Amino acid sequence: MTEYKTRRPKVAPLHPGAFMREILTEHLKVPLAEAARRMAVSRGALYDVLDGRAALTADMAVRFGKLIGAPVEGFLGMQAAHDLWQAEKKLAGLKIAPVRRAA
Repeated sequence: MTEYKTRRPKVAPLHPGAFMREILTEHLKVPLAEAARRMAVSRGALYDVLDGRAALTADMAVRFGKLIGAPVEGFLGMQAAHDLWQAEKKLAGLKIAPVRRAA
């Protein structure tokens, strides 16, 4: 069985929270406390995502999408790419013997 290697960037993909923060503060000029209130989440929960300390969940993505009137798939894709990069970096030295198909 062939092991397929993919090329990953050397730098982690952008956490979606950084992009979300830019949208809120620079483009829409919405105070973050007001955004949290409108999204019905705590300021701490929103700040954790925006600061990259917490992953963007589907729930938070839907709330954010409703707030800015945008589809959420792109934000979730950013989170998946970020998570995958982090996992591959963390497990780079892990050796696992592949399962062979029975004859």
